[in-house]
Amino acid sequence: MKVCGPKYALCGLIISTWGIIQLLLMGIFFYVKSVALIEDLPLDSHEYSSPAKFYDDVDRGFIHNAYNCWIAACLYLLTLFFSAHQFYMNSRTSLSV
Repeated sequence: MKVCGPKYALCGLIISTWGIIQLLLMGIFFYVKSVALIEDLPLDSHEYSSPAKFYDDVDRGFIHNAYNCWIAACLYLLTLFFSAHQFYMNSRTSLSV
């Protein structure tokens, strides 16, 4: 069953592919604790009583953001499958006409 047209399906394929690549790479960079991404961490307070507490929150934030990126990449994978199915359905019906 066609839900969208061929141009929309192709756009969904391109955007989903780019989103998967970008989010997988960002997840890897968060997982290896890239210092360039420290501004994106969900730190609760700006004053810490000990360095150990700060490092613990930073480590937890990096892992949390990495998992969030990988979950979002999986959602883009679903969008990629849907767009590919729609692209296939549109190309199949245009050949039989």
